[in-house]
Amino acid sequence: MNIKKYLALFLFLYAGYALSLAQNSDIQGDDKGTVGASSQSSADTTTSSEEGLKKSGWSWGAVPAIAYDSDIGFKYGGVLELWDYGDGSLYPDYENYFYFEWSNTTKGSQIWEFDYDSRVLIPHVRTLVEASYLTERALDFYGFNGYETNYNSLFEDDSEDNDLYISRLYYRQERKLMRLRTDFQGRFLTDKAKWLGGVTFYNIKLDTVDIDRLNEGKDPADMLPAVGGGIYGQYTDWGLIPGSQINGGTSTLFKAGLMFDTRDNEANPMKGIWTEVLLFAAPGFLGSESTGYGKYSITHRQYFTLVPNRLSFVYRLAYQGKLWGDIPTYMMPLILNGGTAKDRDGLGGSKTVRGMLRNRVVGEDYFYGNLEMRWKFLQTVLFNQNIYLALNTFLDFGMITRKYDIENLETLVPGPEYRALFSDAATKPERPHFCFGAGFHIAINENFIIAINNGYAIDENDGDSGLYIGLKWLF
Repeated sequence: MNIKKYLALFLFLYAGYALSLAQNSDIQGDDKGTVGASSQSSADTTTSSEEGLKKSGWSWGAVPAIAYDSDIGFKYGGVLELWDYGDGSLYPDYENYFYFEWSNTTKGSQIWEFDYDSRVLIPHVRTLVEASYLTERALDFYGFNGYETNYNSLFEDDSEDNDLYISRLYYRQERKLMRLRTDFQGRFLTDKAKWLGGVTFYNIKLDTVDIDRLNEGKDPADMLPAVGGGIYGQYTDWGLIPGSQINGGTSTLFKAGLMFDTRDNEANPMKGIWTEVLLFAAPGFLGSESTGYGKYSITHRQYFTLVPNRLSFVYRLAYQGKLWGDIPTYMMPLILNGGTAKDRDGLGGSKTVRGMLRNRVVGEDYFYGNLEMRWKFLQTVLFNQNIYLALNTFLDFGMITRKYDIENLETLVPGPEYRALFSDAATKPERPHFCFGAGFHIAINENFIIAINNGYAIDENDGDSGLYIGLKWLF
C-alpha cells in the first residue's frame, strides 16, 4: 500500500471538508428552540481582537470516520463536537462542551462515546462526565514488562518466504470496555490551584481473537490461520494470568488530588505549567477482585514561548505507580488520568509514545515523557473563523520501573521455542523505549483541532512506525 498516496488524498479531501464546515460552524437558536446554521447570530457572536475573532455563542465541528483494514473490515462513523462560548468572556475557553463519537466496522469493532464538560453546571465547580463503550476485535497485546517480553515482527508477517509466520493477529486479543466517569474540579486557595475528585466504573471483558468471525466473507487466500488464541491464548494456557482475570472483570476507582494550572489556554498553551498529583483507590468489594488496590499518578507539563503566538517548546513527564494491593491484569494497561484527560491504553500509540506499538510496555509502575516543538506557520481568519496551521516535531519515551511479577516463569512456559518469547532480564534489562516523529495540525476556532502525527520507533523490538489521525494536541 502506498501510504503517502493515501495520506495526500486524505489531506486534499479533508481540506475541502474542513473549509465547508468553517462556513457554517456557528449555531444559534431562535425563540422557538430550533437550531440553524449561521456565521453570526443576532447577539453578535464575533468581535474583533488583536489575535483574530473573539467567539461567543455556539460553535461546532465534525469529522467523518472512514477507514479500512483487511482483518477488521470497513470502518464508518464520525465525531461531533459542540462548544458553548457563552458571552465570549472565556474565549478561547468555553462554558459547555459536548463530544459525541460513534463508529463501527463490518467485523464488529465499535466506539460509542459521550463526553460533557461544563464550567457553569455547578457554580464554581467544573463538571466532567463520560459514558463510553468500546469494542475491539483485535486489541494489541504484547505481554508484560517491556523488553522482558520480545516482540518478533516475523510472527505476523505473512510474506510467502517467511517461515516464522504465525498469524497477522498473533499479538492481539478481544476486549469490550465500558467506562462511566464523573469528575469534579474546584478552586483550592488560589485561582491557579484546584482540587480534583471523582469516580470511574470499568467493566472489561477479554477473550482471544474470534478468528472465525474475522474470516467471514474472505477469500481463502486472505484468511487468518487458526492459531489457538495467539499470544494471549498462550499466556492464559501457561498460567501467566490469574484464572479469575482471564476474561476480564470490573473495577471502581475513586480519585482525589490537586492540580496547579497556569496555562494561558487549554487547547494549545503557549506558556504556563499544568501539574497534577492524583491518588486512586479501588475497593475490593466494588470490583471483581476482592483484594482491592491503590495507585498514584504525578504528571507535569510545561509550555515555553519561543516566538510569541508562533513557536513553542512543550514537554510532559509522568509517573504512575502502585501503592498497595494487586492491580488486575485487565486494568494494568490503562493509564489513569484526572480532569479533562481520559484514561488511555499504554504505553505506546497515539496518546503516549507515538511510533511504538500500542500496549507494548505494560507493568505495575512506569514512567513516560514527551518533548515537542510546535510552530504555527499560518494564522488567518477565513469564512469568519479563526484558523491556524501548525507543524510539530517530537521525541517520546517510556519504560517500566516496577514489573508485573510472574512467579515461576521458567517452569510455566514450555519448551525453548516458547521461551524465546521472553528475553533474559540479566542480558536485556528494561530501559527507556524511544520514538521520534513529526506532525501537522489544522485548528478552527482554537478548539477544533485535526491532528496528524507520524512516529518512528528507534528499537525494532518496539515496532516500526505509526501514523495517527485524530483530534487535539497530545497535551
